[in-house]
Amino acid sequence: MPELAEVETVCRVMRRVLVGKRIKRVEVMADTIVFQAAKQNVEDALAGRTVKAIGRRGKTFWIELAGPGPTVYGHLGMTGWIRELGTEGIRLQGHGDAPFDDETGRPRFLKLLIEVPGGTAIAFTDARRLGRIWLGPEPADEPRVQKLGRDAHDDLPTAGELAALLAKRRVPIKALLLGQTTLAGLGNWLVDEVLYQSRISPKRVASTLDKREVTALRKAIAAVVKKAVDVGADHERFPRSWLFEHRWGGGRGSQQINGHRIVREEVGGRTTAWVPALQK
Repeated sequence: MPELAEVETVCRVMRRVLVGKRIKRVEVMADTIVFQAAKQNVEDALAGRTVKAIGRRGKTFWIELAGPGPTVYGHLGMTGWIRELGTEGIRLQGHGDAPFDDETGRPRFLKLLIEVPGGTAIAFTDARRLGRIWLGPEPADEPRVQKLGRDAHDDLPTAGELAALLAKRRVPIKALLLGQTTLAGLGNWLVDEVLYQSRISPKRVASTLDKREVTALRKAIAAVVKKAVDVGADHERFPRSWLFEHRWGGGRGSQQINGHRIVREEVGGRTTAWVPALQK
């Protein structure tokens, strides 16, 4: 579930809690699925170093540290989350209603804890172990960062640049936007939302979008991502006009939006919610 808006939200938490401070204590859980580096190496990369900055491109984030040593990278996967210890923070729709902490006050599904002076700390948790933490060189030399396209929030292409990126791509626009190499950060719900807002069918071949449609798409990306980031990815504060609250299947969603039928089918390898009466 976590996409650009959610990842930017946790990056802002880390910037507030960690940047400019020397790491006092690190706790790394023994999990060879989440951690793509040895437990001791992750601890050594963090302990005692000062956090210079928190970076992000798309859904990948990183912790830049002063002095020699690797950069620590991360991806939230489907259920990963980062919050300041001792605070509730926002609750994503996928988090359900279970408490974040157990009866002892320890974060449930804890993978990484970073504490700084003053007793403040951030906790990375992941119930399904689909998130990833790894070590690498600085972002300019990190392959997993460099293969990503331009960030859909911080570096959104102009309408003309976006048209050029789409012009030769004979794949469904939904698949292209999910791919991360054209634009980075848009996941399943964000793509469905921007395509609904721009009135474009997820099945449309990217190269067939005309200038007006590309302009509408770019406008929708900018507006939806900005709003989601501005409210800290808190879905309860999303506009009621959005597809978001209607798009889910089963009892969580709706069969219609404003009197129009919502279709749910696989497009671009993902379950897609869209409104054929409006999206062409």
